[in-house]
Amino acid sequence: MAKIRAAGLIASIEADPTLFDPDRALPNPVPPAGLYRCQVVKLGANGTAMRDLTRYPAVDCRVESAEGIVRLYKIDGAQRPFGTLYEDSSSRAVFLGTMVLGDEHRPLAYGKDANHDLAGYVERIEPQRWRMVLPWPRFESLLNVVEIVPAR
Repeated sequence: MAKIRAAGLIASIEADPTLFDPDRALPNPVPPAGLYRCQVVKLGANGTAMRDLTRYPAVDCRVESAEGIVRLYKIDGAQRPFGTLYEDSSSRAVFLGTMVLGDEHRPLAYGKDANHDLAGYVERIEPQRWRMVLPWPRFESLLNVVEIVPAR
């Protein structure tokens, strides 16, 4: 946050306090199966090619549930998280997955390539709104926050 304040970009964070409130977490953290819109916000530049805050347009993503396994993945975009959700507590689910990059067609298995691995968590922050937090992604940023809302 210090980098974002220093860069004069804090207004974007303050405009959506619910999404960026680390203490906001409601029960039932796993989104139900269905089609969603996901918007990635990258915080803290990791290198010189990015700004300290970059907000991408929302793209399609999906939650699938089969035989007790819940998967969350982005359908569109140059960087597409793909992973499994594990309930951790009544208000938090753990996300373990990988980043599918550019023209890659299939995700690698978690643990196969550290450059693709992602670990984070998902929380419900409003009745029909979730966030996925991915600390220390390999590329571009120090923290990714993904807003997840049902597709309309």
